Amino acid sequence: MNLPQTEKKRLVIIGGGFAGISLAKKLKDLDVQLVLIDKHNYHTFQPLLYQVSTSGLEPDSIAYPIRKVLKRLDNFHFRLATVERIDAESNTLVTNIGRLTYDYLVIATGTRTNFFGNEKVAQNALPMKNVPQALNIRSLMLQNFEKADDSDNADERRALLNFCIVGGGPTGVELSGALAELKRNVFPKDYRHLNIDEMEIHLFEGADRILPPMSEHASEKATAFLEELGVQIHLKTLVSDYDGETVTLNDGSTLRSKNLVWAAGVTGAKIEGMGSDSIVERLNRYRVDRYNKVEGYDNIYAIGDIAYMETEAYKAGHPQVAQPAIQQGEHLAENLKRLMQGRPMVPFAYNDKGTMATVGRNRAVVDLKKVKFSGFLAWFVWMFVHLMALVGFRNKVIVFFNWAYNYINYDKAARLIVRPYKSGT
Repeated sequence: MNLPQTEKKRLVIIGGGFAGISLAKKLKDLDVQLVLIDKHNYHTFQPLLYQVSTSGLEPDSIAYPIRKVLKRLDNFHFRLATVERIDAESNTLVTNIGRLTYDYLVIATGTRTNFFGNEKVAQNALPMKNVPQALNIRSLMLQNFEKADDSDNADERRALLNFCIVGGGPTGVELSGALAELKRNVFPKDYRHLNIDEMEIHLFEGADRILPPMSEHASEKATAFLEELGVQIHLKTLVSDYDGETVTLNDGSTLRSKNLVWAAGVTGAKIEGMGSDSIVERLNRYRVDRYNKVEGYDNIYAIGDIAYMETEAYKAGHPQVAQPAIQQGEHLAENLKRLMQGRPMVPFAYNDKGTMATVGRNRAVVDLKKVKFSGFLAWFVWMFVHLMALVGFRNKVIVFFNWAYNYINYDKAARLIVRPYKSGT
């Protein structure tokens, strides 16, 4: 890998997600050569991926070039690459574009979709962890509607119009609500010759309620909102098999569907080469101390979803959502400054700012510590928080106008098959 020679310490960050970007932005005054590596040249605002997949937003509304995000940093270098292996003994990264040595390494690779070893489901289901995958969902949805509009076979139409979402967490709930609003407000106008009642939306959750990480109040309200929108919720139900057309459930029952989105779980995106003692095998997360230092290494840190930090309040590690990643990134930046100034580092303490999920127009649930509310106010708070969290003024403006347009016109403007979906892509 070609980088300028320097006498400064080299600090390498792997991953341009919430954790990596938050860390890098806070290192402006640190006298090091800063290198960020990512397989994409943009940062993705993942909480709004479901709106890309359901035609509410275009991908450039929630993605922002990494080089532009960090343009104010001195001595900063970005490399578009995939890290294949970490050679910790020689402080070297092996990437697809060459090798790179480091003095300090921060792993912020986040997570990937967890199919729990079910290869057949992995081959045929649609994950939604990045922009290309969200576009795959959008394209397949619209392609199947076009096929249904041209089909005279009732069973085939139902399979094309049957949408199954596996996982009743925030992603699954928000996606189900968005699909239900398309069914209610958009598709009847676009496909006037289809019986839109043939479109079914099924949400499968293995637990006894949806939104398991949130309060029972949030679960109850979200359930009522989804049922009001016509979503069929299946609790204590697991998808055991899917061949691209038939969904098999854990009780042996089946249903036909050519649209199955997998939002049932994630696993850490670990990198090969580090000792197994530093990994929580069942989660693929790196064990870190209260300073985010990977156990067993003096100059390697992990932050965000890939980091597993046990504390009194979080005995199973912090939740794998944006806020812990952002806070760990910002906190590690301050600790690295302290380290290089010869001052003691400060242990990380997570400030839980609450959780929220939207179920559609004027419908959302919010848990803010002891305060729990739902409905229009929660929906407004959800919109404001997500709008302010977007990277870049342009993206904030575009998303705001898209939301305003969608709200006034009951419409989703981005119903484009820009890149047709092909199975296996």
